[in-house]
Amino acid sequence: MTAAILLGLALLLMAIGMPVAFAIGIAGFTFFFLPDTFLPINIGPQRMVSATQSFPLLAVPLFILIGHLMNASGITPRLLKLAGLLAGWMRGGIAQASLVLSAMMGGISGSAVADAAMQSRVLGPGMIQQGYKPAYAAAVLSIGGLITATIPPSIGLILYGYLGQVSIGRLFIAGIVPGILLMIGLMITTFLLARKRGYLPIHDKRPTAREILKATGESIWALLFPVWLLVGIRYGLFTPSEAGAFAVAYALIVGCLIHREMGLRDIINALHASVRDIGMIMLIIMFSGVIGYVVSFERVPQTIAELTVGVFSSPITLLLTLSLLLVFFGMLLEATVVVVLLTPILVPVITAAGIDPVHFGLIMMTLVTFGGMTPPVGISMYAVCGILNCSFVDYSRELLPYAAAVLLVVLGIILFPNLVLFLPTLLMG
Repeated sequence: MTAAILLGLALLLMAIGMPVAFAIGIAGFTFFFLPDTFLPINIGPQRMVSATQSFPLLAVPLFILIGHLMNASGITPRLLKLAGLLAGWMRGGIAQASLVLSAMMGGISGSAVADAAMQSRVLGPGMIQQGYKPAYAAAVLSIGGLITATIPPSIGLILYGYLGQVSIGRLFIAGIVPGILLMIGLMITTFLLARKRGYLPIHDKRPTAREILKATGESIWALLFPVWLLVGIRYGLFTPSEAGAFAVAYALIVGCLIHREMGLRDIINALHASVRDIGMIMLIIMFSGVIGYVVSFERVPQTIAELTVGVFSSPITLLLTLSLLLVFFGMLLEATVVVVLLTPILVPVITAAGIDPVHFGLIMMTLVTFGGMTPPVGISMYAVCGILNCSFVDYSRELLPYAAAVLLVVLGIILFPNLVLFLPTLLMG
């Protein structure tokens, strides 16, 4: 009961506009001032410090930095050219290319919001000039970020693995198939809408093998990055945390020595942007350590596990119920916050129900990220609508068919767990 009140207090403080980290921190420290609490308050700062003392957590700042470095290394224009060749001949060519680009950027960026904002600036004006409605362009570019957040390396999956004590390597490998399924589902939806509305391809004919090979050769260093990443983790060349350091060195070599498009100023700008992002996420993690202590001290996961295992006889029914909960929280809070708050609570629950935490991790990450693309508090929604100057109402209307496609893919993942689990089982046992 106490933990529920404190979580409610945190949500209330966020609702009135308090920064997320401080809302979580105030709610956590309130526990030590309650009349029936006889714990010393110095436990709070100790939990804040201990929350940062984790080797796997090193992956977070490193992969945030890699996203900014890759964007400055000349990789994005090359991937955009390749995506245009691969998908530009289809109905709604530029929209299809944006979805393929999101899948390619998933192996580099790991951030749905960053991908959506970047594509809105690069592709958004061109889509509008070709006759696409601004709200439709915003919906396509926003929902494409969902692919980016699923395909490794995903910052959300790293946090989920760290907080839930789940193998980050298995999560990375498991994210590949759901990411591809999301891309296919969204591309089919785009084709159907484009045929109905008369959105044309950007190329008159399919690309030749020579054109594809040439564009692939120009983008080869970006395309190889996720391959090196997964091969290195699979064969024990480095841990996911060490993979972050490898990725930073890889980006510097590609940008400075191979493409020769990244200079000292670009590196400094990437470091500045990374420090801002890292500071925000680490502050949330530090204060969430206090809330996490309260949750475990009050035995919330164990209590919920006992209740749910008794109520839900079927793991699928439990997953469907939790999915509705995750979509709801994702609509109200940023994905990182939902992962930080709910992972320590839900992982013991699904484990007790016999559900693989890797399977649940991909469902959770997909749904809470999707919530960030919907009203009323979707960060991706605000980003793309602000850049393309369209109304949230029109955006929400255009998002509906894509939302249906996403939920259909998630339902398939829930009903057929092997879609997620067969690849990590095949590669890692």
